[in-house]
This record gives sequence, structure tokens and C-alpha cells, in this order.
Amino acid sequence: MSSENADAGSESGSAPGTGPEAGPAGEHDRTVWDVVVVGAGPAGASAAYAAAVAGRQVLLLEKAELPRYKTCGGGIIGPSRDSLPPGFELPLRDRVHAVTFSMNGRLARTRRSRRMLFGLINRPEFDASLVEHAQKAGAVLRTGASVSRVQQHGPAVPDRRTVAVVLSDGETVLARAVVGADGSAGRIGAHVGVKLDQVDLGLELEIPVPPTVAEDWAGRVLIDWGPLPGSYGWVFPKGDTLTVGVISARGDGAATKRYLEDFVAKQGLAGFEPAISSGHLTRCRSDDSPLSRGRVLVCGDAAGLLEPWTREGISFALRSGRLAGEWAVRISEAHDAVDARRQALNYTFAIKAGLGVEMSVGRRMLSVFERRPGVLHAAITGFRPAWKAFADITRGATSLGGLVRTHPLARRALDLLDRPKAGTAPGTEKSREQEPEPTRDDEDRDKDPKDGAVTP
Repeated sequence: MSSENADAGSESGSAPGTGPEAGPAGEHDRTVWDVVVVGAGPAGASAAYAAAVAGRQVLLLEKAELPRYKTCGGGIIGPSRDSLPPGFELPLRDRVHAVTFSMNGRLARTRRSRRMLFGLINRPEFDASLVEHAQKAGAVLRTGASVSRVQQHGPAVPDRRTVAVVLSDGETVLARAVVGADGSAGRIGAHVGVKLDQVDLGLELEIPVPPTVAEDWAGRVLIDWGPLPGSYGWVFPKGDTLTVGVISARGDGAATKRYLEDFVAKQGLAGFEPAISSGHLTRCRSDDSPLSRGRVLVCGDAAGLLEPWTREGISFALRSGRLAGEWAVRISEAHDAVDARRQALNYTFAIKAGLGVEMSVGRRMLSVFERRPGVLHAAITGFRPAWKAFADITRGATSLGGLVRTHPLARRALDLLDRPKAGTAPGTEKSREQEPEPTRDDEDRDKDPKDGAVTP
């Protein structure tokens, strides 16, 4: 992918009248972009694409050179596919038709489907393709640009309609609106005042394997409900490489590392040398966390937007990024602080009405999973409606929030499971207590007689 390291203060080659507008008199060569997006991951690329498609002058800033590696399982579920730009071709490394579920390496059982459940990608390829689409729409990419701070007042800001993005080398880039998509530890989230109430540690390995091993995993993933509260592990096949990882609440890194080591050994993969070993923190926003400040919006990980139970973040990044880009266009057109504030509040409402509802249900699911992992394992492996719900969610036919809202049985089951156990004072229940374990194993009783596939 070609990276256009264009200077933020020039638009050589632009047609007259199409470049960023000139600053006020006395600013000389300083220019003002309609929208500046910080961070070129899925959220930032989606925001840049949405603003550029609307005909605005967009600058996309990325501190790294692209493509770059990101710690991520790389699962592309239905909501992610539905949020991609028109004509986007997913660089899929595998198509998943089967899921093996286990409880800390035991009680493994595989469920299958005729139709694809979800796809698997490598993030460097995926992110680079998203950025290319944003560039084709008209966005300008500038890599190697690290942001040190954002200013909405002070000598660097020429007027009240302008935001100053100050780079680490001292250069200032001006914009009518800014979208922060620079990750959960980025500068823009700190400027907005994002508050986080759930932090988890993910550890991941990229393990090259021989063809015989790759063939055994092709089209099938493994999800293992782990020994630590709220933890789980995964094996995702991507051609000649397996992405293997675990995630659990931050606070005991040594225990999470032991889980990963044991998990790899139980899968018979300990003898293969990982090409990449990495870790990252995922962070979920609190309910009252802001999503904007003045003419600055945040989306994706920078806003703490991800599903709390599974910690799935790509679909949240794509969806919130698109909304941020669309509302940043409106903010860039606002002529005063009152109008800018109104547009920012509309963005907040759009996020909370959609992704916020999903996060609320996800928090409840995490609470149930922390206390009753055995019940969830038994349900999804032995109760056809639960498996169908899993398949529908991964395909994008529904969401966690939609499932609870439209299916009375699902709502009643969640209400029942989410209650403290009898005889336990509220707030004192042990969150990791194991339920009686299911006894059924491996083979699926709901197989289609033709091909052995479950057909939800």
C-alpha cells in the first residue's frame, strides 16, 4: 500500500478550491482541514472514509508506517462485514464453519454449520486495505505522525471554529473537527476525558505450523472457557499460521501467562516456535464516559467501545468510526460552539442507542460467565437455541442486545442467571464459582444427516 506522507500544510496537485481552506489573515501558509483523524486502524480508517465520501478535506494521521502488526484475533463477524465500504474485498485467510468449545481444555465439543459463521483476517492486510479505501475516497494519509496533544483554546488556535493538533515534532495541524481513533492509551481519549471501568490483558502468539497441522484446523476455531474469572482462549487458523491467545482481567499477568502456556500445550502446539508473541490491554468505557469535547470526537478503542464479554472490538471500531466520520462532517460545518455541541451530542446519542445497548448486555453476559461458566458451556454445546443464537450473532442476523430485546426466553434466562445465588448477600457472591460440568462430549446430536452439519 502506498503511503502519502503529504505535509499537512500543503495540497500540491489539488484542483483550485478543493484543498484545505486557508487560515485567517496573518496565518500565511497555515491551512485548515475539515476533518483530521488521528489513528489509522479500523475506527480511524472508517471515520476518514465516511468524511471523505461526504466531500470533505480529510487528513488521516498515523504514527506508525503501514502496514503494521496489531495484536488481534482477527475475527470478522457479520456486523463487521456489514460496516465495510462498498466494494471492499475482505482479505480472508479462512472461513469458519465449525467451533470447538471446551472448559479449560476438557469437555470439548464441536458444533458445525453449513453456512459460514465468520471470517478470519490478518490485521496488517485488513487495516491497510481500509486505509486504501479511505485514500481512494479522497482522504490524505500521513504516516510517522505522532500526536502529542490537542488544543481547542490558546495561541495555537486561530479562532473558535478551529482545533489545533500538535505533533511530537512541534508542528501544528489545524482542523474544523478532530476524530480520535488512536487507541485506548492515546492522546485524544485523554483530552476528551474518557473513563474506563473494565481492563483486560490479552496475550497472543502467531504460530507457523506444517501443512498437516494447518489442515486439521482449517475452517474450525477453538474457544476455551478458561480457569481464571471471565477468561477464555482461542485458536484461529489463518492458512499456514495459527493465531493462539488468551484474555483475562488485568491484575495477575503471571496467571494469564500460565494459562496461555498450558493452553498451547493442551492443543499440542508447544513444539512449534511462535513467529510473534505479543500482548495488549483492552479497555471498556464506563457508562458515563464522554465521547466528545468541543469539536473533538472519539471512537473505537480510543472511546473504550468494545463488547465487554468477548472483548470483540473490530465491529465496534468500524461502526463507531463510520458514525464519528459522519458527525465530524456536521461539526466541521458548525459556525459556533452551540451548534458544534449539538452535533456532538447527536453523535453520543447514536453511539449509546446502538453500541451502548450491546455493551450493556455484554456486561451482564460477562457477569454471568464469570460466575457460571459451566452453565454457558452446557447451553451453547447442548441446547440448540443457544447455539443458533451464537450463530446468528456471529453472522450478524442479530446482536446480543437485539436477542435479549426480541426473544422473551433469552431475556428471562439472562435475568435468572444474572441474579445472586440463593443465600448469598448481594455483592458478596464468588464470581468464579464453577457450575456442575456437562457430561456430553464431542459429537453433535443435531447433525444434518447429509453432511453432519448443524443447520441453525
